[in-house]
Amino acid sequence: MDILMILAEAARSAVGPVAAIYALAAVGLNLHFGYTGLLNFGQVGFMLVGAYGVGISVAVFDLPVLVGFLVGLGCALVLALLLGIPTLRLRADYLAITTIAAAEVLRLVYRAGFAEPVTNGVYGLQNLSSGFREVNPFDAGGRYGFGAMTFTGNQMWLMAVTWGLVALFAVFTWLLIHSPWGRVIKGVREDEDAVRSLGKNVFAYKMQALVLGGLIGALAGAMLAVHQGAIQPDQFKPQVTFFLWVILLLGGAGRVFGPIIGSMAFWFLMNFTDGFLKGLGREGLLPFLDGPDYGAIQLAFVGLLLVLLIVFRPQGLIGDRKEMLINVK
Repeated sequence: MDILMILAEAARSAVGPVAAIYALAAVGLNLHFGYTGLLNFGQVGFMLVGAYGVGISVAVFDLPVLVGFLVGLGCALVLALLLGIPTLRLRADYLAITTIAAAEVLRLVYRAGFAEPVTNGVYGLQNLSSGFREVNPFDAGGRYGFGAMTFTGNQMWLMAVTWGLVALFAVFTWLLIHSPWGRVIKGVREDEDAVRSLGKNVFAYKMQALVLGGLIGALAGAMLAVHQGAIQPDQFKPQVTFFLWVILLLGGAGRVFGPIIGSMAFWFLMNFTDGFLKGLGREGLLPFLDGPDYGAIQLAFVGLLLVLLIVFRPQGLIGDRKEMLINVK
């Protein structure tokens, strides 16, 4: 078993397109939970509408990919309003229940038979990335990097755009949080009754945070559609939101760079675990495991990681313990 190659492949995945996409989605979740205290358990729903905004626009109506991005953002705005208006005046657990249920309902609707004319049901949509790749400044057939840290031209273009969006929204988040608006939403996280007593419209601030984080999540879903070139509804299961929460808590909630560090660490650990288990299997050291069992052990590892993290370092890798001592209402 070549442990150095496994480490190199894990490091490659930590800076790759998937890590960038999840980092972007986690930046939106950080705005929800880390700064505002909103328990959003359905961030994958925003990713789904963003991805299908691109998919339906490009594959069904033959529109430019940029229009698909705008459609996905518009759908995310509508979704945030539909989720927030009936729940944000109530306790946080109502939003948690609503978001996780809404994400699952959306997945089932997009795969339903009556939606097949626009979503193609369980088969999904294909050929979504050609418009994005047409403006690729890198040589599509070239190779960039060295050794295991080598990427194709298309991957470099996607990484440049996605990591660029991550950097842009990290700066945007920093500017927001250090503005009067940001101080209010952090006050909402700590004690919304105190903020309300100062004459602030807590509902409006919560709605604004929900919309902004949802739009960022929709952008992540759109980039996922462009990355894969194809989407189908069952990609957007609650497991994706679970991964995003692990990423956020691993990096540190309430920290601008928390989602970014968390995503890189998470995908490094996931791919290292996968490569290590498969290496042990090839060496005949795990005769009691079959191929599909490796995925189950990976998920068990993620769950164990989250438990240990909450017990021994609830603030995450770069978080502040005080940021986790919040009174979510």
